[in-house]
Order: sequence, then structure tokens, then C-alpha cells
Amino acid sequence: MTANFKMPQYPESYWREIKLPSFSKLTEHTSVDIAIVGGGITGITAGYLLVKEGFKVGILEAGKILSGTTGHTSAKITAQHGLIYDELINHFGLEKATLYYKAASEAQEFIQTTVKEKEIDCDLSMEDAFIYATTDEYAQKIESELVAYEKIGINGGLTDGLPFDIKTKIALNMRDQAQFHPLKYLERLVQDFVEAGGVIYEGTTATDIGEGDHPVIITRDGHRVKCKHVIAASHFPFVDMMGFYFARMYQERSYVLGVRTKKEFPGGMYISADNPTRSLRYTPYNGEKLILVGGESHKPGQGMDMMKHYEALEAFTEEVLGITEFPYRWSTQDLITSDKVPYIGPITSKKSNIYVATGYRKWGMTNGTTAAILLKDMIINKENPYQELFNPARFQADPSTKKMISINTDVAKHLIKGKLEVVQKEPGDLVNDEGAVVMINGKRAGAYRDTDGQLHLVDTTCTHMGCETEWNDGERTWDCPCHGSRFSYDGEVFNGPAKEPLKRIDLD
Repeated sequence: MTANFKMPQYPESYWREIKLPSFSKLTEHTSVDIAIVGGGITGITAGYLLVKEGFKVGILEAGKILSGTTGHTSAKITAQHGLIYDELINHFGLEKATLYYKAASEAQEFIQTTVKEKEIDCDLSMEDAFIYATTDEYAQKIESELVAYEKIGINGGLTDGLPFDIKTKIALNMRDQAQFHPLKYLERLVQDFVEAGGVIYEGTTATDIGEGDHPVIITRDGHRVKCKHVIAASHFPFVDMMGFYFARMYQERSYVLGVRTKKEFPGGMYISADNPTRSLRYTPYNGEKLILVGGESHKPGQGMDMMKHYEALEAFTEEVLGITEFPYRWSTQDLITSDKVPYIGPITSKKSNIYVATGYRKWGMTNGTTAAILLKDMIINKENPYQELFNPARFQADPSTKKMISINTDVAKHLIKGKLEVVQKEPGDLVNDEGAVVMINGKRAGAYRDTDGQLHLVDTTCTHMGCETEWNDGERTWDCPCHGSRFSYDGEVFNGPAKEPLKRIDLD
């Protein structure tokens, strides 16, 4: 470590400091017009919009609303989604690249207008967004991105370096973007949704859909929700076998430190084009600025000791800004489609009343809002210019084919690797607050001994498709290297596509 600061034992997002209302679990069969699975930005915003249209709407959330990806975002409201526009022009053409930019810009405008009209105190501020390169390779890519900006008509341009001690080759900015506190914003939409008659069920895990003119959602507890339309707005589609989304996307983890710094932060939002990614922005914090430092992307269950990612971000921050304290650290998990454009629309071409919204990459605040507006328009049969762009049934030969082959080759490699792994440890070898793959009665298992010395044992076989999970020491979780499912140390599902917990093992 580069500084002697004690991290919290478990990651907790700064946004989670706000106390949201609690809602009851579904305990009986029910019926609504529209059932939304997932209580993140898409589910809450779509529910808010649809209940205003007069629909009876129910939201089903496996855990607590806004506690998943939305509760662990970097909370940028921007159309600058990394180096994307030159790539979109090359793969989709100028018209669709322009549509992508307009969709993100309109989502930003929707959020800003909603904040103003409802007078929501959510730390909204306008900031320029910068992307910079520290290598010649990525400097050339930024120059190509500048050309794309000019073709699309994006308000931005090259800048003379950054106001930090970062040796950059080139930097490109997008003007008049925004940032906010996502949970303060969405808390108001939740309030308005419930007051308008919307219903939220927490602790309610949807596991399947009975198909037909009136779909029926089946929960893990055996309860049924009859409806006319279903929106699968959970992080990973809870019915991923419809459309085989697990084979059309991959997941990436990334990390965030919430830091108080020695040097004053000048404002703005910054992200590097190079790898490993580095992201910088601030949020108001007890009358000061809390600097959010992010990056270190990798596939779940793969790569180095997860604590090393936090340590790398700490070292970067210490070098650039100096650290006085970092009270927060957390990680997030993002879904990326094969062509980097989200899937928003009917889950398959034959299921017109079952919708999916997923694959936002790392830009859920704008893409999630776009999804909510688009799905509302589709349900009320209102024309929307972005329907074809985000259609999940699209197939773009380049880069989709190559990426899908790469994704599934990697899955096969890790499926085999996990089954052949030679394990040396036994449960008795573990000290307090240590987890590892161990052998129990000649079979692979997962063990974690908590800070009180209690041993937690699970079968490490992922309940999604049978890959072997790996221990994540940074967050005390079991992570699947194949499709990105994550489980708590005692086996409960944190992230899909898995729906069932890991099997617990009892030594008695």
C-alpha cells in the first residue's frame, strides 16, 4: 500500500449513505398491467413514467431497490461514453452514431428537467467531461474521436492538457455534461411512483416467466404475478435463456475509491482512454469535495488478487492528488454487449410483450434513462427514433461475430480450467477473515472463516451453467469467471445470471 489508511473491511458505496424507504416482500399471487423486474434506474424511471400513463405497475426487486449497479455507479450524466463515436461510425454508420449521441443527450436533458421541475436536491452540477491519452497509440484514437465529434456535431474539442500532474499526450472534452447523487434523485421518483399507485416488492426474486398473451412471472418462493407486459430491467436479464443473453454479453468489474485529497480538485469529469482506465470526478461531501477515483476493469473471477486493484487506485490517487483520507471503497459490475450498444426492446422477436433492458456498459445513468423512456414509448405505441438502434434482435457482423467467438472461447477455457484445478488447502488451514478453494472429502469446495472464526462452506459450482467460482478476497465473494455471476461468502446471489444460491456444505 502507498499510504497507511485503513479501508473499510467490506466495500460500501458512498451513495448508500442515504436511507431509502423499505418495502415488503411479495407473499401472495397478484396481478398488474406491467411487471418490472429490477429496482435500479431503469426499473424506477420506467415505473414512474408508466404509472403516470395510467397503468397499474409493480416492481419486483430481489434485494433492496437501488442497491445493485445503480447504487454503485460513478453517477456521471454524460454522452461521453469513452472512445465510442468513431467506432460507432465505422460499425453502424454516421446516422446511427448520431442517434446514439442524441439518445444520451436527451436522457441527460430528461434528468436535468426532472430535477428542476421537482426541485430535487441531488447535487446536480454541470461539468465538462474529458477523455485523455498518455500514449501515442491512444492519442491517435482520440484524434479520430475528434473527427467523429465534428461529423456528429458534438460540442467539444481538444484541450491543452489537464489541471493535474498527469503526463498526457492529448485530451478531448465534451462540454456541458453533468453529475449528480443518483439515489437522492431516484428517491423522489420512488416517492412519486408509490403515491401514484405503483407497488414495489423487495426481497422478491423472479426466476421464470410463463409465456402467453398474459405472461406470468414466477418467483423463487412460488408466487405468481400476472400481467400484460414484463420489463426485465434487472442487471442481467432474469430470463437469459430467452435470447441467450449470457452468450451475447460479458461482464466487467471495476473499482472506486471515495477520497479526500491534499490538492484541490478543479472540477470536471475525467477518464483515460488508455488501460488500465482511470476516472476522476468529485461529489459534495460534508461541505468539502469527495473525489471519486475509478478504474481497474477486468472480467469477474479472473485476474490478480482483487485487493491489488484498490491498491493500484490508491497509488494513482496519492501520486496525482495526495490522500488525507478515503472513507469509501466499492466496486461495480457492468454488462457489455458485443457491439457496445445496449439491448433495449422485445427480449426476442417473437415475444412482443416481454422487454429487456441491459448491456449499458459503464454508462448506466444515461443508457438506463434512455431505456426507460424507450420502453414506455413502446408500451404505449408511441413512435421513438431509437427503437431500431437498440433493438436486441439486431446483428452486426463486425464486431459482433468476432466478439461472440472470443467471449465463448474464454468461457470454455475457464469451464475446463476450474474442473481440472489442483487444490492444496483444507478448511483447517484458514485463519480468521480468509477465504479459499479447499478440498472436502476429496471434492472442490469454497471456504471462508469470518472474523469471529465461524466457517462458511459452499459448493463452488456456479448454479448458472456449472463453471467453478473463484474467491474474491477484496470483497469476500465467490465470482464466476464464465458469465460473471457473484455470490456472497455463504452462497447468496449478488449478481446474475445465476438465480439460485450456491449449495451450502455442512461438515456435521
